Amino acid sequence: MVERNFHELVAAQWAQKKFLCVGLDSDFEKIPEAARIDGVRGTLVAFNRAIIDATKDLVCAYKPNSAFYEAHGDEGFTALRETVSYIHDQARDIPIILDAKRADIGNTNQGYVTSIFDHLRCDAVTVHPYLGAEAVRPFLDRKEKGVFVLCKTSNHGSAEFQDMDVGGEPLYKIVARHIVESWNNNGNCGVVAGATYPAELAAVRTIVGDMPILVPGVGAQGGDLESSVKAAKNSRGGGFIIAASRAVIFASERKDFAGAARAKAQELDGAIRNAL
Repeated sequence: MVERNFHELVAAQWAQKKFLCVGLDSDFEKIPEAARIDGVRGTLVAFNRAIIDATKDLVCAYKPNSAFYEAHGDEGFTALRETVSYIHDQARDIPIILDAKRADIGNTNQGYVTSIFDHLRCDAVTVHPYLGAEAVRPFLDRKEKGVFVLCKTSNHGSAEFQDMDVGGEPLYKIVARHIVESWNNNGNCGVVAGATYPAELAAVRTIVGDMPILVPGVGAQGGDLESSVKAAKNSRGGGFIIAASRAVIFASERKDFAGAARAKAQELDGAIRNAL
């Protein structure tokens, strides 16, 4: 089997001016009745397949959040694996980012690496930096994969630590600088900076140069899309991934949920293009 390269896959989508990532945060309780079939696994897979079919020509990536699958034990993990396989089969040029926010000591991370990249066959993952580069080295050593490090996250409570003054500048800037200067030896790092903080997003872009930025927080979290695009784009006018989850996949509670998801994805895609 030929190893997929996240950086090549996403660059090909950026070349087509595709910057929208649909987050498959498939909360079982919110899935419309029309998508429900027998059991948790079947329902999650059926819903995800419908969303993928409706949006695969509009996106640069898909981003399942592992929590919505892990919550259902074996059925949920099977649903996640089948969803990833479906993307490989039906949208094979679209990279898959697992939003797992992993990090632990090195040998534990090796287990995460094997699970996420080899068993699930995802192309990229989110990690947090608190344990330092040495701990996440097993992720960084996979040159063909993408490693998105949390830097300035989109949640309201992110300032508690991320904005803490450390020697005259906020901690998130120090994290960004470390990623550039000592983490990215294989050229496979990216950072996460939320749309809910466009000024901080712009500051992160200044520090990381042309490195990929994953931008959550557009849609249900209320991040401003136009200002986020302007802050996130690199010197070549791209290099960013705008992630939207609930606003797209739960755009309708009725039978038209897939069509509504497509319409919302088209709206966001158009708005991103207009903001470039």
